Amino acid sequence: MAHTYEELKHKTVVELREIAKDIEHDAVKGATQMNKDHLLKGLCTALGIDMHQHHQVVGIDKAAIKLRIRELKKKRDEILASKERAELNVVLRQIHSLKRTMRRAMV
Repeated sequence: MAHTYEELKHKTVVELREIAKDIEHDAVKGATQMNKDHLLKGLCTALGIDMHQHHQVVGIDKAAIKLRIRELKKKRDEILASKERAELNVVLRQIHSLKRTMRRAMV
């Protein structure tokens, strides 16, 4: 039976130990002595499950937004190097806004 990280994360320690006793791998050796965090990591290693959840950006042009953020960061650095700081707050707000737009589009 194929397990997912989310499925394993919601199981109890006893259930995880039951799964681990059927697996012959160094990562789950001594599973009866492990706590849930260590056991979960060992099971993911032994079963080849990715522990990191990958997010995808949907509905926007991520590359264009990142390019715009890089341009604004260059402008921010120029403003910081000069003594004129009147425009700094506007640039920082724009960077913040673009980052939030990208985070909202993540699924």
